[in-house]
Amino acid sequence: MTANGTTAAPGTDRLAVLAADLRVAARRFGTPLQLTDIVALEAAVEELRAAFPDPWIRLYSLKANDVTPIVARLAARGLGANAVSRGEWAIARRAGVPDGHISLEGIGKTTADLRAAVTAAVRGTPLRWVAVESIDEAGALAALAQRAGLGVADQRDGRHRVTHLDVLLRFNPAVEPETQRGLAVGAASSKFGLADDELQAAIEAGGGAHGPLRWRGIHLHVGSQLGAVDAWRDAIRRSLALVALLRGGLPHFDTLDIGGGFPVAPDGGAAPRPDRFARELPELLAAIPSDRRPARLAIEPGRFLVASSGWIVASVLHVRDRGGRMVVLDAGMTELIRPALYGSEHPVVALTSGGRPWNGSARDGEITEVHGPICESTDALGRHQLPPVRRGDLVAIRSTGAYAASFSSSYNGRPRPPQVVREPDGRLVLVRRRGSVTGLG
Repeated sequence: MTANGTTAAPGTDRLAVLAADLRVAARRFGTPLQLTDIVALEAAVEELRAAFPDPWIRLYSLKANDVTPIVARLAARGLGANAVSRGEWAIARRAGVPDGHISLEGIGKTTADLRAAVTAAVRGTPLRWVAVESIDEAGALAALAQRAGLGVADQRDGRHRVTHLDVLLRFNPAVEPETQRGLAVGAASSKFGLADDELQAAIEAGGGAHGPLRWRGIHLHVGSQLGAVDAWRDAIRRSLALVALLRGGLPHFDTLDIGGGFPVAPDGGAAPRPDRFARELPELLAAIPSDRRPARLAIEPGRFLVASSGWIVASVLHVRDRGGRMVVLDAGMTELIRPALYGSEHPVVALTSGGRPWNGSARDGEITEVHGPICESTDALGRHQLPPVRRGDLVAIRSTGAYAASFSSSYNGRPRPPQVVREPDGRLVLVRRRGSVTGLG
């Protein structure tokens, strides 16, 4: 452990275990392909559970990886789902997650999304909660809920029933997260969430304490790839104070969802682990009077659970001299847009050299510029140490389990890659076929 409490991820050097299977997967399914290592996936789930044990509500944020069989694996390990649209909600349902274990959040909820949440509540299968982002959204959701009769006593069949839709307030804590600007969603200038002086107005727009919505608590997300706990700790402190304040006038206001943001170092290097964040909580909770503390605590990571389990296997298309060696692969921003989008780094390692298996050290070789096949100059994957390679050689791009598959596109007419899982016993299972190119012989 380093001086600031960071540690390397356990079991991070999986390449020695997986290299042969990655080469087999390329032969069986072609390249580019995306592979999920179930051993690494389950290890991340267990690490999260150890840091935030029951009765914590643990939800998986689908935007990190929306491949249905992967969502199903996480659901089988006891995780609910966090969706930001009806599309993600539908994926969670296909993965076997019931509505009561799904939350609907996100800044882009449409009227159709909100109406679907109301309909589910009327049907008797309400979502776990909906997190509202703004005063406007609170008013729109309340209007839909009121028209549907939520919050009104139903005397049919001689029984007294009141159906509610549980709602959290997405709070912008106005902190300075220790991450890159594009991932700092808890900053004051961010488009996400309600400022502290907007919360009461949102409640009033939503019908107040006795309207069609049942106000349950605060939803918080500070940012992604947090490099330290300081801003996160400050945001939790502010959120707990708000729960304590609002709980006095809202009888069901009992929940704090602290979001995610736990970092994953792309090379398995040092980063604060979930337990480092969790250790901050007892002191913060102890500072709140017991009758004003949240009775329910929730967490909703995405990247942490899936990032390290993902690998992209690609083939070399070109080797060029541009004042130094340059390699062009058959995988790029259509399979992994994050480097082009905000400069993220993903190690690229050789699987073969000169057509033969390569099991050498990442330090053996020559600094090489690696690019993708897309007709965009920004389709670049950085500089990496690679041995001599030629057309047809294989490389692997590490730590691509988050925001690769869910961000993938068919730009340039490229079919989406197949999704393969490597089971703990070493079996390679195709869970989603490669997209098709029709109309050509």
